Amino acid sequence: MKTAKIEVHASNPNIFAELGLPDADTHFLKAQIVAELYRLADAQKLTQAKAGALMCISQPEVSRLFKGHFREYSVERLMTFLTAFNQDVEIVIRPRPQDGSRGHITFKQVAA
Repeated sequence: MKTAKIEVHASNPNIFAELGLPDADTHFLKAQIVAELYRLADAQKLTQAKAGALMCISQPEVSRLFKGHFREYSVERLMTFLTAFNQDVEIVIRPRPQDGSRGHITFKQVAA
C-alpha cells in the first residue's frame, strides 16, 4: 500500500487573501469580529433571539451573521455589536516602519 504524499506549505493567516479575494483584509477583519461576537454570545449562553435583541437585529440576521454571511455589515456596525456585549473597542494608530509595505489592521482580543 502506497502512502499518499501530502505537500504542506506556509500560508497567509488571512485565508481570504490566500484565495485572492478582493477586499481580503476587510473581510478577514469582519470574520474576526463575528467570531468574537459568536464567542461572547456562546459564553453568555444566549439564544440567537436574545443575542439579536442585544444587537438590535432579528434572530434570522444573527443566524446569517454567525454562519458567515456578513458582507452586508460594515466594520463600524460590527464594532457597535461588540459594544452591545459590553465590550470596549479601541482603535490604535501608530507609524509603520519605513520598509515600503502598506500598513495593516490587526484584531486583538484582550483576555479579561
